[in-house]
Amino acid sequence: MPLPVNERIGHRIKRVEQELVSAKHSVLRPFKVNVPQYNVLLALSQESGLSGAALARRCMVTPQTMSSVLSTLEGRGLVERKPHPVHQHVLESRLTRTGRALLNRADAAVTEVEQKLTDAFTTSEAELFLAQLDRCLGALGSGSDD
Repeated sequence: MPLPVNERIGHRIKRVEQELVSAKHSVLRPFKVNVPQYNVLLALSQESGLSGAALARRCMVTPQTMSSVLSTLEGRGLVERKPHPVHQHVLESRLTRTGRALLNRADAAVTEVEQKLTDAFTTSEAELFLAQLDRCLGALGSGSDD
């Protein structure tokens, strides 16, 4: 007999992810950025000079999607792309001053969403839950992304 949907861990994880993404989209709307765009800005704030391929891997989107996201962000003046000093065909992406300012405001809104999620747990529950999520990653062949 197949496992009922409501007992499937993966199904529950996906539902939580969808709710989280929806909540982030809502708070990002005033900044005129969507979640993939926000994720790129955040990634570049942590590691400047990434290529489109590296950003696609970090943000878990296809290279084609990343190309579109970067074009949009560059068109808005939030990101600049310049050729790599050695590999001229590789474009490095960096936040502009405008991009960093927008990210700072948008990240404060996203942090409030994340805090609501965190506040649903005690500190020890949150630590246990994170360890259990890491176990899920390990069971599926992926390590922690930290």
